[in-house]
Amino acid sequence: MKIIEITNVDFSLRHFLLPLMRAIRDRGHEVVGACAEGPLLATVRAEGFRVIPVPFIRRLSPVAHVRAFRALVAILRAEKPDIVHAHMPISGFLARLAARVAGVPHIAYTCHGFLFNHAASSPPRRALSLLMEWVAARYTDIFLTVSEAEARDARRLHIAAHAQAVRNGRDPAVFRPDPAARARIRAELGVPADRVVVIAVSRLVWHKGYPELAQAMRSAPEAELWVVGQRLDTDRGPDMEAVLRGAGLGSRLRLLGYREDIPALLAAADIFALPSRFEGLPMSVIEAMLTGLPVVATSVRGPDEQVIDGVTGLKAPPGDAAALGAALRRLTRDPDLRAAMGDAGRESALDRYDEAKVLARTLDLLGL
Repeated sequence: MKIIEITNVDFSLRHFLLPLMRAIRDRGHEVVGACAEGPLLATVRAEGFRVIPVPFIRRLSPVAHVRAFRALVAILRAEKPDIVHAHMPISGFLARLAARVAGVPHIAYTCHGFLFNHAASSPPRRALSLLMEWVAARYTDIFLTVSEAEARDARRLHIAAHAQAVRNGRDPAVFRPDPAARARIRAELGVPADRVVVIAVSRLVWHKGYPELAQAMRSAPEAELWVVGQRLDTDRGPDMEAVLRGAGLGSRLRLLGYREDIPALLAAADIFALPSRFEGLPMSVIEAMLTGLPVVATSVRGPDEQVIDGVTGLKAPPGDAAALGAALRRLTRDPDLRAAMGDAGRESALDRYDEAKVLARTLDLLGL
């Protein structure tokens, strides 16, 4: 069979879909990627995958979306796939409609977070997002979500009565406690072995909660903060790097930018923080849990089902810097609690978020 995996940008395809594409190929099928062109596709193409550029943009622009829709219809008519598997809100909407027009036999969609659940969305945008999901679901044969909460939303709101959660996953052989990597990274960065390190790994955007995290770090003066990631060219909103630099953390802040050695950086840290205002089911939390880090997160969809409060980490309400600071302070001052929560988190992640299990379930539901 021939499957086309369609998402919005190169970051999503490289970091979220590449393991799935490998698994599809391993089962003997042809798999092609499609997304907006970008530098991260070099890694994907180096593995022998073909990736077709699509002129997607990540904002509401009717003219640009019509252009992308027409391009998709032409691509799908030329490629003649057996299955189109779409991802992300706007690209997923356009891809499913284009697949219908192009006569693709089977149309699948994985929801990585509904935009109508985004706290920053205005009521008209939420209504439009809900309408888009409802319309596109009428042409969706297989409706998957990464979180249990989103699957419940899809059924409750009559978007897709057959919605099923498949979760996300990472390889526990890659993301694991690694004392050698911990020593090496700390030596490279000049960080003492006994310094408590809080690490955040995500795009540098407002809804990841960086203003609250910067403020919360003042409540944990014993610790330093490593921020791993960068702002994508398509991201909008205030400059989070400027917000972090202006928070008065001084030498306790390290902006490490985009890195490929995430497993080693996580192994070198002590606490993982993701105080988001909106998520699907973040891969970064899974990576941290598998590495044995306690997780400090917000009680939003996704992290709310990943983190067991008081067992694998601590949770705070979104936007509450004081509660976030109290959680960080508690963990920075209690190494035994960090170790216990980290161990419990890894055990939970091995059970729920092992990449091999997640991919096998996804492929089975796709009929591959």
